[in-house]
Amino acid sequence: MNDVTSAFWHNFLGHAPRWYKLTIIGFLVANPILLFVFGPVIAGWVLVLEFIFTLAMALTCYPLQPGGLLALEAVVFGMTTADAIRMEVFNNFPVILLLMFMVAGIFFMKELLLFTFTKILLGIRSKTLLAFLFTSVAAVLSAFLDALTVIAVVISVAAGFYAVYEKVASSEVFGDDGFDRDDNRESVVRHRQDLEQFRAFLRTLLMHGAVGTALGGVCTTVGEPQNLLIAHRLEWTFLEFFQRMSPVTMPVLGVGLICCVLWEKLKLVGYGVQMPSAVREVLRRYEDAETAARTHRDAARLCIQGIAGLLLVAALAFHVAEVGLIGLMVIVVQTAFNGVIREHQLGKAFEEALPFTSLLVVFFAIVAVIESQHLFAPVLQYVLSLDEAVQPGMFYIANGVLSAISDNVFVATVYINQVHDAFVTGRISREHFDLLAVAINTGTNIPSIATPNGQAAFLFLLTSSVAPLVRLSYMRMVIMALPYTIVLGLTGWLAVHFLL
Repeated sequence: MNDVTSAFWHNFLGHAPRWYKLTIIGFLVANPILLFVFGPVIAGWVLVLEFIFTLAMALTCYPLQPGGLLALEAVVFGMTTADAIRMEVFNNFPVILLLMFMVAGIFFMKELLLFTFTKILLGIRSKTLLAFLFTSVAAVLSAFLDALTVIAVVISVAAGFYAVYEKVASSEVFGDDGFDRDDNRESVVRHRQDLEQFRAFLRTLLMHGAVGTALGGVCTTVGEPQNLLIAHRLEWTFLEFFQRMSPVTMPVLGVGLICCVLWEKLKLVGYGVQMPSAVREVLRRYEDAETAARTHRDAARLCIQGIAGLLLVAALAFHVAEVGLIGLMVIVVQTAFNGVIREHQLGKAFEEALPFTSLLVVFFAIVAVIESQHLFAPVLQYVLSLDEAVQPGMFYIANGVLSAISDNVFVATVYINQVHDAFVTGRISREHFDLLAVAINTGTNIPSIATPNGQAAFLFLLTSSVAPLVRLSYMRMVIMALPYTIVLGLTGWLAVHFLL
């Protein structure tokens, strides 16, 4: 019997540390007690905090399993229902569709992305200029494409660089058999130092790119999923949405780009790390070898990927279809013309996105608990009770704080619906409704960069395959985002308070 018990305990959450397993069990035991003693509101807030804990420990154990157990418990004890979860999933189905197909489409463009960004990386020696380029390009692309699509590109680029250096440098230092030798100790130590510095270098580029997606994503109807919902509620066109948001978004964008340069110059919270010269040399030799070995078939494959990339940009810019369906088109075009015709070849492209898609559905279950228990309702009632002159600024703050601990799409959806109802019933004027919509949109998009669970793009980065490679943990993301959060959040609030 003891052997069976030991086997179950060993299998529970796999190789997660003992303290983590006991913590999750403690959560599962405590929740029903809290529910029956203190009621569903207190238990609901505790559940949200527990789920955030599982996200924070993503490098210890992927959040799908412990977070999924918490979600299942919430349904079993009536804190939400399966129908409520289904509605949340259906409301966010475009995001799920995007993850399923767009990320896989980007997978088949890896060669072109690595080819292009290697040229950029080797051609620009200034780290400050490189960081500025990553941030600004991510912002522009996110404004016209989609933040998740852009972060998927940034992740693919970083993973490609890491894989190249690890493969080439490791074979040179350790040899083909992979063993460390006594006569090679100095090279091994130097390699490990370079690797740690290169990881830090890639972390900074990833974070600059992620912040860039937030800077651009807030500006237009297609940047973030909730933007389209807000535009639909207020019947704003693409151009009108941009103009309405610009008194807040343009100052924030300008300050964000300045911050990018400042953090690099000041070497703040891990920024300012340079690429090691040995890594640059490895990447240069790799690029030279790839160029020399490139055949006509390789060149044709790059051309097809380039054409698919142009089709992707054009289709997204003109909104010819749902973003996920455009991603499926990209998959079909690239695989058909590049000879990828076996099922197992296609399957590799979906390995990155589907675990995160599953996690996102669990996340929607937690969001369903928030909605079912009306956890955010007191905040809305309090803000609407204030003087109209201070309401936009307070909505900005309230939406920012709530988005940072839950999800900006959900928070924006709840609050724009509630404010719309207030407008329909005559409690607020159309002009004031417009101001509150701007405050809600910017509040859910800008301060939400404080934590990875605030935005889907940040959460995707945290749970991606590149995060453990470059040692990008939940707390490291929070720390690296902190200066951006303070400056951009304050800039956005000042713009909402004084410029609207």
